[in-house]
This record gives sequence, C-alpha cells and structure tokens, in this order.
Amino acid sequence: MNTRTILNILGALLTVLGITMVVPACIAWGYGEYDMAGFLWSALITILIGLPLWVFTRKSRILTNKDGFAIVTFSWVLTALAGALPFYFSGAIPNFTDAFFESMSGVTTTGASIIGSPVTLPNLPNGIESLPHGILYWRSFIQWIGGMGIVVFSIAILPLLGVGGVQLFKAEVPGPVADKIRPRVRETAKYLWMVYLGITLTEMVLLGLSGMEWFDAMCHAFTTMPTGGFSTKNASIGYYSNPAIHYIIILFMFIAGVNFSLHFRSINGDFKSIFRDREFRYFLGIAVGVTVIIFISVSSEMGSWSERNFRDSLFQTVSILTTTGYGTADYQLWPYIAQFILLALMFIGGMGGSTGGGMKVVRVILILKYVALETRRLLHARAIIPIRIGDRYISEDVIRNTLGFFLFYITIFVFTTLMLTAMNLDLESAIGAAASALGNIGPAFGAYGPTDNYALMPAAGKWLLSFCMLLGRLEIFTVMVLFSRTFWK
Repeated sequence: MNTRTILNILGALLTVLGITMVVPACIAWGYGEYDMAGFLWSALITILIGLPLWVFTRKSRILTNKDGFAIVTFSWVLTALAGALPFYFSGAIPNFTDAFFESMSGVTTTGASIIGSPVTLPNLPNGIESLPHGILYWRSFIQWIGGMGIVVFSIAILPLLGVGGVQLFKAEVPGPVADKIRPRVRETAKYLWMVYLGITLTEMVLLGLSGMEWFDAMCHAFTTMPTGGFSTKNASIGYYSNPAIHYIIILFMFIAGVNFSLHFRSINGDFKSIFRDREFRYFLGIAVGVTVIIFISVSSEMGSWSERNFRDSLFQTVSILTTTGYGTADYQLWPYIAQFILLALMFIGGMGGSTGGGMKVVRVILILKYVALETRRLLHARAIIPIRIGDRYISEDVIRNTLGFFLFYITIFVFTTLMLTAMNLDLESAIGAAASALGNIGPAFGAYGPTDNYALMPAAGKWLLSFCMLLGRLEIFTVMVLFSRTFWK
C-alpha cells in the first residue's frame, strides 16, 4: 500500500477535525460552562498529531483502490477516536469505552447513546439535558459530518486532496447503484454537500419558526439530515407537544432517506425524476403502507382513532425506515404486530445514495426479484431472463455483490446476537441491539428500547456494537476487505 498517501489524507482529516473543535469550545465559553477546556485540549492533541502527518507526507500523490478502502475505514475509526476526546477530557463521559461508543454512534449516524433518561450509575451524566451546550453541539455535529461522509467531506473542501478521489468515493458509497452527479468526483462531492447543507439550513429555519429554541433547532437539523437521531432532550422529539415540529421532522427524515442525486436533479428542474425512480416509489409505498397498518393496529388496541395516533404511527415508521431513530412514543407498548413490522423496517433502511442505513430498499428489491427469477427458471431452465429495476438492467456482478452483501449482513447479525446473549442479555434485547447497531438506527427493543439507553450494556458489548456500527455505515465490504489475506499481499 501507499503508506505516505494514506498518512497524508488521515493527517489532513485529523487537522480539520481538530479545527472544528474550536466552534464548540467557543459555545462553551459563551455559555460559561465547564467543557471549554476539554475541547481545547482535544483540539490541541488532534492537531498536533494530524498536522505533522499532513505536512511531512504532502508530496505523495498516488492512490489505488486498495488505498481507498484502507483510508475510508481508518478515517472512520480515527474520527470516532478523535470525536471521543471532548467527551472524555471534558468529564461529560469520564469512561473512555462509553465516550468511544457515543462517538462511534455519532459519526456512523447510529444514534445509540449511553446517555438518556436519568440513570443512577456512577460516572455517567444525569440525562442528556444535564450536558453542557458545547457537548450537545458536538454530539450533533459529528453526526452531521458523518451523514454525507467524512471522506466525501474532505474531498469537497480540501483541494489538496485531489489525488484520484474516485477510489475514496467508491469505498465511501459502495451501494449497488452509485451515480456520479458530475464527471469529476470533487465536483460531485461539492454538489452533494451544497444540497445537504441547503436542506439542513431549511429545516433549522422551519424548526426555529415553529417554536423550537434556535440552539435545539440547529442540533436537531444536524441530526435529522444524517438520519442520526441524537436529540438535546431525554424524551427525544416526544419532548415537544407541537404537531408542527413533529411533521417538519417527519418530512425531513423522509427527505434524508431519499437518494441525494434525486434531490440534486429536482433542484435543477427535473422534479419528475423523483417519481420516475422505481426505488423511490417502493420507498414511498413502504412508508405509507406500514403507517396505515400500524395506525390501524394501534388505534384498534387503544380504542382511539385520533390524529395523535396517526402522527405517532407515521413518525415512528419514517424514523425507523430511514434509520433516524427519533421517538415520539414508546413503540414497545404497541401491539406485537406493530413491533415486528418496525423490527423488519430496521433491516430495510433508506434508499441507495441516501444517508440512511440498513440494507437499502434497492437491495431488498433486487433480492426479491432474484428469488422470483429463480422460481421462473425452475419452469424455464434454458431461458435467459434478465433482472430489471425500472428501465435499468442489472448486471450479474451487481446481483452477485448484492447476494454476498445480504449473506454477510445476516451472518453478522446472527453472530452479534449470539455474542450478546453470551453476555447474559435476554434474546429480545440482543436481537434488537444487533439489528439496531448494524442498521445504524439507535433505539432497539427490550432493555434498549426508545425510552432506554445503552448505559447498562457490558463493556465488551459496547465495543462489539461499535464495530457493527462501523460495518453498517460503510456497508460491510469496505471494512471486511481489510480482513482478507489477499488485501495485504
């Protein structure tokens, strides 16, 4: 591998992260809170490590596909480590395992937190609302940069990283259908971030005008667009009784779950391209259909066909489907059929090219079409029957990659569940936590439901789930290829 190139990009990344820590330090200073020193120390350490790496390897300009996989994976790990420093040095989360878990959950946009409703454990903050404003901002910000991708972010803002960024882009966006908006990757990244930033600012303004405090509006906009789910309130979005806030967040969660190339095309006047897209129609159909089923089951159980039940059903459906993880209701109190459907949504996720996690709608469509195709081939053994999604024929390579991804995904889910039960977790909690971490969702079931947190998870379980979050965010292959002997030959 081209070690100098890898160190150059990782050094630049650490330097930029260190500089961004100055903003929450200023927020802490403005509010007169105790976390300012923690941010300054974290910034100093991160820059002192990153800047020399960046400067002394600057002349390296060679990048291969193998380097791309290594850079992306190591970037996420280093970002999580650097992101954990402010939690740890400020004393907000004095245990490093907990600080790393919180940081990895943030940068992978999972939203699983060791902080939540007030807990009685020693050395843990007494609820989210007890955290200082700088830490609250940092939790939201690392999700925001993790949403569109820290590496794509680097390509977009650092002209000196023009070293054949296609390799990074492929590793960062490894889905079955990755379209470049512009011929050059740097231009693609810039346009994606322009769309991402524009939608984030729009949501922040709408939330502020709807009555949410402007600081909270900024933080929630930062965690909605990456489908992250970190909130500034213990009760998440359920803290707000204003229906307008709920519907605004529902809208932007749905937007975040849509392929961003479709947003770009619609902004440029081709609005019909959204509804021509077959995956989008499936995505919309799943959201509408599941909302109706859950609304009927919940309303029948409660004997009340209220607007609030409809809103909660819609909110939780979109939140879980897009893997955002916000909550307005405790879905563990809902009928079992509603809970099972939400568990199934954790595996589906958003559209390909969105900030959502999960297997992605397009992969689920492709797998179902492949199953139907194999059934037809039993009757017509010699027939050549291609698979299409809309007007696009899917190549055998993509089909093979999708089936491999599916087998990897299910195998890792089963293995993680097995390991968690070996740590004496009950089966419901183990299944929920494994599905939530791998799908980058956050809330799960059992002991880790929407009103709970991961504080009581064994330390080994937190490290295991952190690894699952990384696998889910980078869609498995980008990370797993590093464990191949062929990669290191």
